[in-house]
Amino acid sequence: MKQLRKWSRTIHRDLSFFFSGVIIIYAISGFVLNHKKDFNSDYSIKTYDFSIEGSYPLSQEMFTKEKIIAILEPYNEAKNYTKHYFPSNETMKVFLKGGSSMEVNLENGNALYEQLRKRPIISKFNWLHYNPNKWWTIFSDIFAFSLIVITLTGLIITRGKKGLWGRGGIELLIGIIIPLLFILLT
Repeated sequence: MKQLRKWSRTIHRDLSFFFSGVIIIYAISGFVLNHKKDFNSDYSIKTYDFSIEGSYPLSQEMFTKEKIIAILEPYNEAKNYTKHYFPSNETMKVFLKGGSSMEVNLENGNALYEQLRKRPIISKFNWLHYNPNKWWTIFSDIFAFSLIVITLTGLIITRGKKGLWGRGGIELLIGIIIPLLFILLT
């Protein structure tokens, strides 16, 4: 048993160090994905209200590509213009690269610009959490198996009152019961 504990300690330590980066990334992305209703972890979304000068109602003909690009200049979106169209006689919609958009009410000149920006780090963490390709699937499978090994080796490292047959065993049972209750009661 002493030799088993020694090997368990070594395996537990080495796998824990090796996979600590992935554990942190998955923990952070798991946390923000749990709160998707409260927080968009992939994109930062800002909206800006402004008015377009002119005599109302504004005519569709005045909105050439060049005029729209000039309107987008203050928002640093001029180079991101993709296209525009008129879903109705009263509305113009402008599409921009990256998902941003602008909508203009031709009746009163009120405009709403919605700016979408990819969150640089957390969106990449989420991308990994969603399992993006074959190689990451293989790595993730190895990681998942290693988490089982880390857990099992951790269970036998500590002995005595704090180990599996003492306080550790009670904590293990509680850790098993909580997810079972969620499964059974929801």
